[in-house]
Amino acid sequence: MTGTIDARLAELGVTLPDAPAPAANYVPYVRAGDLLFVSGQISQGPDGLIKGRLGQDMDATAGAAAARRCAISLLAQARAACGGDLDRVKRVVKLTGFVSSTDDFTEQPKVINGCSDFLVQVFGDVGRHARSAVSANSLPLGVAVEIEAIFQVE
Repeated sequence: MTGTIDARLAELGVTLPDAPAPAANYVPYVRAGDLLFVSGQISQGPDGLIKGRLGQDMDATAGAAAARRCAISLLAQARAACGGDLDRVKRVVKLTGFVSSTDDFTEQPKVINGCSDFLVQVFGDVGRHARSAVSANSLPLGVAVEIEAIFQVE
């Protein structure tokens, strides 16, 4: 049976990929009580890594699209952690977003909105969360955006 969140993703035209495998010595998520900590997910789409540096190679709109791709990977990890049932997510608690950007680029919040807006579209008010949006000189593999999340799950 399809859950409410799966139906909402279908309405948005989004098919979640399999949860990406870790690229180094860490686990993709850890559950502690009713909190699920999802490791940073990098910007990648069906055609591969989304690379670039905001303020140099990309503008905030392109960065927000990359952040949306991070959100899709975050949900893929959450789905794996919840045994395939995203309806077990009771709250998106917090995001920490890292944006590869130049020293004078100051629109990191607009970039991370790509993830935040998507999570609210998927979960409604349950998707509203605390957040940090941080500039980084560089990110792994040259990607534009990396985002980690904390979810409350049942």
